[in-house]
Amino acid sequence: MALDPRTLRTGNQGSSRFDPRLRNRADRLADAMPPLMVEAERVAQTVSQGVHGRRRVGDGESFWQFRRYQQGDPATSIDWRQSAKRVPTYVRQNEWEAAQAVWLWRDGSDSMDFRSHLGQTTKLRRATLLLMALASLLLRGGERVAFLGLDHPPGSSRALLEDYALAISRGLVEDHHSLPPPANLPRFAQVVLIGDFLTPLDDVRDFLRQFSAAGVAGHLLQIMDPAEHRLPYSGRVRFVGPEGEGNVLVGRAEDLRDTFARRVDEREVALRQIARSAGWTHGLHHTDQPPQAALLALYQAISGNARG
Repeated sequence: MALDPRTLRTGNQGSSRFDPRLRNRADRLADAMPPLMVEAERVAQTVSQGVHGRRRVGDGESFWQFRRYQQGDPATSIDWRQSAKRVPTYVRQNEWEAAQAVWLWRDGSDSMDFRSHLGQTTKLRRATLLLMALASLLLRGGERVAFLGLDHPPGSSRALLEDYALAISRGLVEDHHSLPPPANLPRFAQVVLIGDFLTPLDDVRDFLRQFSAAGVAGHLLQIMDPAEHRLPYSGRVRFVGPEGEGNVLVGRAEDLRDTFARRVDEREVALRQIARSAGWTHGLHHTDQPPQAALLALYQAISGNARG
């Protein structure tokens, strides 16, 4: 159960399906979109200054580098002129020039709309910021971007960001569940999923297996509020599930702290193992930390999985 200390002493709110908070949250996110886009561009610009593009080996025409010959390399790849200058044999590598398509998605379910006194922002706003900043960074690098849950083909126009922001503000993006909707993606596509992944681990495992079987690689970025990781509450506390899971009244919350932290750590390890078994990567980001490090790690993970 995803416990949400926001609702301390307010009681059980019941199922969120008919909760007016859904509309209020959508309105708040829509109002935040213009400044959020500006912040996303600023974060992307900051990170872009620390990366050097996504150059990788491939069938392009532009020379990239020489490297030592390895067993299995075709003889046609040997650069005899360069090899004649040195003792080892060297092969010539060109740069991959085809743009890659990356599909992006962030969790918009109720559990994401949480911020404790320790977090800088809600998980939802941070996830949206990172998704838009990553899209901006990829577009700067000449990649094609698409958004899961939005009926729009991959493209390289920066207008995609504006379309996505508009779709969010109008509730047109299918992101109200803890995992994306099913999608038939081309082989060797890459997917980035950003969320708290509080859904049952078996559901995550089955979902990633389907993508992996289709030859789709990807990356999970787990967003957590620091309070969800270490339970900084004391005394009598009522925890209410934000998605209708029910509530738990605890007399001394501090007595649960060690057990809670251990189980959260165990779940993080299990989620990382699930991702690894599917050939995906897993990262963790807390909302009390600046977004730049998480964005750079995502960008580097995508670059590392590029196939040429």
